[in-house]
Amino acid sequence: MSVGILAHLLGTLPYKELAAKVAAQDFPYVQLALAKAFSDVDSRLGKLSPGLAQEVGGAFAEQGVRIAVLGCYASLVDLDDDVFRHNVDRFKEHLRSARHFGAPIVATEVGGVTDPERRGQHVERLNRALEELVEEAERWGVTIGLEAAQGHMIDTTETLAEAIERFPSSCVGVVMDPCNLMNPARFENQDHTMREAFRLLGPRIVSAHVKDLRRAADGTLTETAAGSGELNYPLFFELLEQYKPYGFATMEAVSEPQMADAARFVREGRLAARSR
Repeated sequence: MSVGILAHLLGTLPYKELAAKVAAQDFPYVQLALAKAFSDVDSRLGKLSPGLAQEVGGAFAEQGVRIAVLGCYASLVDLDDDVFRHNVDRFKEHLRSARHFGAPIVATEVGGVTDPERRGQHVERLNRALEELVEEAERWGVTIGLEAAQGHMIDTTETLAEAIERFPSSCVGVVMDPCNLMNPARFENQDHTMREAFRLLGPRIVSAHVKDLRRAADGTLTETAAGSGELNYPLFFELLEQYKPYGFATMEAVSEPQMADAARFVREGRLAARSR
């Protein structure tokens, strides 16, 4: 069972050096956030091209590493017109370039409400952004991976399911991160939270993130490497293999010294889930 890594967790490096470093850690694929990962690639809006994408994608392919997902994490609900347009246009550019990197998915969290009294305007921004992005994704045959996150407009199973329902295109999918669905109350009943997430979203999952959560004495949650916290990973692996066997599982919240143990935990856990 393979497990991938967020490329920038291995450092911000020249792209050929980073590709070699990922391969040396035995990761067969990455989620790649260009601005975070590379010290020698200008990925600002307007700079991406098929040639640049194929050069980077080829460097990873030569090391036996696939680019499974492009990360383009920027607010799609910003109320500043210029910032909103920049973020949407940059995401569109990632969608146009994704196939040249060899990536079938461009992923994002959608951003949070900065002014609760103007929440309706934030909703309008999100809907406008997704309308444009879905059209672009369908044009280029690339999948948008929407990810829930605490503090964002899409922060629960229900809000993510509502977005999918509003935009039922086959080019819209889910990045499943069970930890991102949890607040202290939901974590108390985490098995129900995960089962509901897979019941409502399982068929639309295109990628998964793996990290863990620890509870402090006051109930607050802290992210940590997979296998070193309190998430019910046997259940998560069981559900992931039930709905999306062999699906991408990408590690987050892990330091370099933790990577080997965390990757072994994920591989062994997924293998055990498949053998049941």
